[in-house]
Amino acid sequence: MSVPQGLDTIGAPTMTGSSRAVSEKQHLSDEGGTKTADELVHLEGPLPKNGSLTEEEEEFLASIVSEQANHIYHKVDKRLLPVLALLYLVAQIDRANIGNAKIEGMTKDLHMTGVDYNVALAIFFVPYILLEVPSNLVLVKFKRPSHYVGLLVICWGIVITCTGVVQNRTGLYITRFFLGVFEAGFFPGAMHIISQWYPPAKVQLRMSAMYASSALSGAFSGLLAYAIAKMNGVGGYEGWRWIFILEGIASVAAGVACCFLLPDTPSLSTIWLEPEESRYLQFNHAKTRGRGTTKSNKNQFRILIQILTDWQLYLLALVFMASAAPTYGLKFNMPQIIKEMGFSTSNAQLLTVPPYVVGAISALINAFFADRFTWRMPAVAVATSLVVLSFSVLFVKAGNISNNVALCYFFVHVALAGVYPIPPAASAWTANNLGPATRAAGLAFMTSVGNLGGIIGSFIYMESEAPTYPTGYGTSLAMAAAGMCASFTLDCFYLKINKARASQSEESIREKYTDEELEAMDDRSPLFRYNL
Repeated sequence: MSVPQGLDTIGAPTMTGSSRAVSEKQHLSDEGGTKTADELVHLEGPLPKNGSLTEEEEEFLASIVSEQANHIYHKVDKRLLPVLALLYLVAQIDRANIGNAKIEGMTKDLHMTGVDYNVALAIFFVPYILLEVPSNLVLVKFKRPSHYVGLLVICWGIVITCTGVVQNRTGLYITRFFLGVFEAGFFPGAMHIISQWYPPAKVQLRMSAMYASSALSGAFSGLLAYAIAKMNGVGGYEGWRWIFILEGIASVAAGVACCFLLPDTPSLSTIWLEPEESRYLQFNHAKTRGRGTTKSNKNQFRILIQILTDWQLYLLALVFMASAAPTYGLKFNMPQIIKEMGFSTSNAQLLTVPPYVVGAISALINAFFADRFTWRMPAVAVATSLVVLSFSVLFVKAGNISNNVALCYFFVHVALAGVYPIPPAASAWTANNLGPATRAAGLAFMTSVGNLGGIIGSFIYMESEAPTYPTGYGTSLAMAAAGMCASFTLDCFYLKINKARASQSEESIREKYTDEELEAMDDRSPLFRYNL
């Protein structure tokens, strides 16, 4: 199989207009080489009025050489990715700083016992899971997504600040619930925004660049907690309260900045994009993603039914869950786990930093190769293999952790090197294999189901099992193995479906279905090809 060379290819090859007829011997070329039609696995917007370009638009795209296209996307990178990465960094710090607050005395001050802490973790995920799809349906109604995203960030910043003044576990439960309400829309919304700017062959590296900030949040969270906790007693507040108060205020400021700094769409980005650059981004998006719309309530109901009955989304969600359960389990409990290796509270905060840095680097490397070869399954398989290996070692050695501190700490690094590449891979795979009508809601549905792993991760590290945590390590191992199996299954089904669809000519398909029927089918159209 020949593959695009590097990340400088202009999107995933697609067939448009009269070139859509599929033949096993047909070849199309791009600057990275040629692919057979069986290997061209992505075709969106089956209708000329929605998915194809006019002759004038095709000629304009053809006039843009690869160097110009790369310059345009690098320009977008500099504007879009730093803002999304910063906001996701803020979101993850605000979500996980409860773990840092715990070892600074939060549970003692709030008189929490037993599984009270685990309940506080899990409550966050109830609205977070339920509201991801509705939030993305609201997002696509906004002409300027920056305003909606900024409002979400401001609201959750206020909630985090309020967490710093709660007086009992009930107050903590309430703030965690509302944190889930407002954070629910950010990740699926950000994934959708990225898919609106980049073609399929370029999305995973960009999604990983944003998601790497999730890993770095663990590093920053430990450093910030180490510094802020020294404010213990200032203003009559304990150090753990200042962690929430100061980080919440920073989130509010980030939300205000988002309203002005986050790029909206190519058509609205006239200040920093030249007219030709904006046209190129719009036309290339139409070519590789389609031009579907989802404005009527009737269409939205149809889309909802289509999403709920889409088999691939459940397997993709299982891939996502393979990361969510172990990631949240570690993120909420790593300071405690490292402290139980024999380190002081301050040193435990600092020692959480290196594993997260390794996770961020791993996510970027994994995405680079996944985009280079436009093949997601190996990226997921390698990552889940690392997770299985690391938690197998931790499961076996944690019973004698005092004699295996270096080994266990090393495999904590390996675990994070495995879990962090998975969500951007699953998100890119989902975005590339949904049509324009279902992409926003489908992405949100996949992540909402996948984030059930967050509830699992909230309960698998039980204080009564410290320091061995057999339930935590064993469950994480099993989830990763399930995700690996799901990725293999997806790859096989995509190949089988593409081969079956390639056996039909476009002419016979259009004789059988009307344009409206093909448009309504979205990715289920026999003209659509799945990305591997």
